[in-house]
Amino acid sequence: MSAAAPSDDAPHIPVLIAPLIEAASPVSGTWLDGTLGAGGYARALLAAGAGKVIGVDRDPAALEMAAEWAAPFGDRVELVEGVFSRLDDYAQGLDGIVLDLGVSSMQLDQAQRGFSFMRDGPLDMRMSQNGPTAADLVNTADEGALADILYLYGEERASRRIARAIVKKRAEVPIVSTLQLAEIVEKCLPRSKPGQAHPATRSFQAIRIAVNDEYGELIGGLEAAERALKPGGILAVVTFHSIEDRMVKRFLQDRSDGGGGGSRHAPAEAAQPRQFTLKSRKAITADEAELAANPRSRSAKLRVAVRTAEAPGVTDRKALGMPLLKGDR
Repeated sequence: MSAAAPSDDAPHIPVLIAPLIEAASPVSGTWLDGTLGAGGYARALLAAGAGKVIGVDRDPAALEMAAEWAAPFGDRVELVEGVFSRLDDYAQGLDGIVLDLGVSSMQLDQAQRGFSFMRDGPLDMRMSQNGPTAADLVNTADEGALADILYLYGEERASRRIARAIVKKRAEVPIVSTLQLAEIVEKCLPRSKPGQAHPATRSFQAIRIAVNDEYGELIGGLEAAERALKPGGILAVVTFHSIEDRMVKRFLQDRSDGGGGGSRHAPAEAAQPRQFTLKSRKAITADEAELAANPRSRSAKLRVAVRTAEAPGVTDRKALGMPLLKGDR
């Protein structure tokens, strides 16, 4: 989820689950959890009244772990290995969909998965455990492409300096471990002060997002959810950083505004179909009790919308604020 690594003894607590259940109440019918992970949201939905939850995850390890806890639920839980952009292939006419974005605590805690700069492991970062790794990207992308990824996906202001250092280092020796990369980034930035994020946080986030095409999958997932939900179905999305939240916010605004009424300064816009109605125009954030119990919730934002009967819309990815690399523009 967030780029910071939790402590080894921190249990997995579903972020913003109480306000999500409240916003979706009464919970019933068939839901799809697009980021199954450790199953926190799925089990909470079942406890709240969902008749069935389809648990989707691109990580086969998450599905292997889920098989044990899901067994007592019988056919109330269906496990699917898949991605956001194909959610509508896995089910139609859904009563609800929940997407909890980013990397899971479970993945961060496993050094061999290569997500965390706090643990030495192979520079992997693949959620699906298939395809090119973070090491492949770091060792083959040209300096300009690396700088773009770090700046656009991680909002790293020292992107060019870090990209230059990566290219210089890999000419001497391949960059194959998490601590190798973290050390390169650290040397390019001022030492962090107490309470500040680790200097490698933004760079690791950016590379992970690129390896897993997370922004492309996010927009694809929002579009797929729009196609899969029945009228009255709930879409709930939990984000952990500003770019994700901006994309979700703009998508839902675009699908719910329906055209303006105009004013003396501008003519009225033609009424557009509204594919969603918003539960709230403001994102839901953690209250003091949740912040105290679960520090991971500090950066989390929840947005909830209700599907109408209108046909799916057309998405302008650039207008949604999706960072576009040169090859995507």
